[in-house]
Amino acid sequence: MGSILVGTCSWTDPALVAGGWYPPDARDAEGRLRYYAGRFAVVEVDATYYGLPSTRNSELWAARTPPGFVFDVKAFSLLTGHSTRIGALPRQLRPAGSERAWVRPGALPPAAVEEVWQRFADALEPLRAAGRLGAVLMQFPPSLRPGPGAEEFVARCLERAGALGWRTAVEFRDPGWYGPERSARTVALAGRYRSALVAVDTARGLPASVPPVAVATVPELSVVRFHGRSPHWGTGGKEDAYRHRYAKEELMEWVPRIRALAERTEQVHVLFNNCCGDAAVGAAETMDRLLA
Repeated sequence: MGSILVGTCSWTDPALVAGGWYPPDARDAEGRLRYYAGRFAVVEVDATYYGLPSTRNSELWAARTPPGFVFDVKAFSLLTGHSTRIGALPRQLRPAGSERAWVRPGALPPAAVEEVWQRFADALEPLRAAGRLGAVLMQFPPSLRPGPGAEEFVARCLERAGALGWRTAVEFRDPGWYGPERSARTVALAGRYRSALVAVDTARGLPASVPPVAVATVPELSVVRFHGRSPHWGTGGKEDAYRHRYAKEELMEWVPRIRALAERTEQVHVLFNNCCGDAAVGAAETMDRLLA
């Protein structure tokens, strides 16, 4: 039986910081991370999707957490084919004379995209060197629908990540990747590039709903991400789409699936992404007790 690490997607969410979960003496960034790491063994860093991380932050994260604590890190938006805020790019890589607020990877010169990959990798190196880098989450956009071109793009991304020495977890947002006629091919694609296929929990019965496919694709790692069951999944803004407080019965559905993954992999990361005050940490604490 592999180990099961439970945590949340972010320890710095403003609603969590303001919600009273942190004690009064955990008032700064260091205090909050140390407090969080005393209660959970894994966290997902989502801020790295919106902006390139820094080497200094990686050094501080490693220094402020105990041995065995790991950080899963979400890949910068440009690397997985999402539209990216031009202001999030290093100044020298921004398109000259562009008046657009957003840019897609295809609109940048290949050298600029390569530079972004390298900067992202350099920033994660202190975590990797310290043994604290869990998985790099390669989350692809809903617009990436299954097909030969999409598979080729995913393969290039995972090959590039593997060459950097990262363990990766791949998550698709278009439910077509997990459909009955497609699921086996998606599982094989993840396994071919030594990537964990993320199992997700979302609202059921909506056009954007992703089915709960929980399959171990590599022996080292499995990842499960709980996005909440909001009826606004796939249509609303972040606050509406992820706002959900899990009932114990909803979490119990996943206990046998998570244990089955742990029978096939060395480590399972179970991460809660349902933002609403302390909803994510509360669900993570409940799941920890259920699995124990």
